[in-house]
Amino acid sequence: MKKLLKHYSPKPNDLKNHKHLAWLSQHLHDVSLWNFNRKSISKAFAVGLFCAFIPVPFQMLLAAPAAVIFAANLPLSIALVWITNPLTMPPIYYGCYKLGAWMLGAHIESDFVMSLDYVWQVLDSIWQPFLLGCLVVSIISSLMGYFGVQLIYRYRVYKRLRKLRPS
Repeated sequence: MKKLLKHYSPKPNDLKNHKHLAWLSQHLHDVSLWNFNRKSISKAFAVGLFCAFIPVPFQMLLAAPAAVIFAANLPLSIALVWITNPLTMPPIYYGCYKLGAWMLGAHIESDFVMSLDYVWQVLDSIWQPFLLGCLVVSIISSLMGYFGVQLIYRYRVYKRLRKLRPS
């Protein structure tokens, strides 16, 4: 898996001359942005999953500077925001709304329709539970991603060490 990710990840030199990424050019040579190790991958999961559930367009533009700030793997951080894509956004964001409404004890719209027109009509009554649900899901998913990757890496090291030890 690691070799596959390295193969398809962009190289720092390829991105250096890209006009839309000029603001990142001074940071693109930071080794931690391109490493596929336990620290950078677990941070990338935390950054990418946190940004994935923030209800704004172009979440990748949030994930890239966050990856630079936290020294996370940049390509993986950006790729993980695509968990919420045009196909998955409606059910995910509806679930976030229901979670937020449940947490606030707010009335859940019984005649909820999965359309942009309807959402704009009722936005004044659903924005607080929706944003609370998105924030909670962002925080929980980023923590689960971070610690999940840490746990998987440690388990794999444990398995390798057990194979090396004589019985």
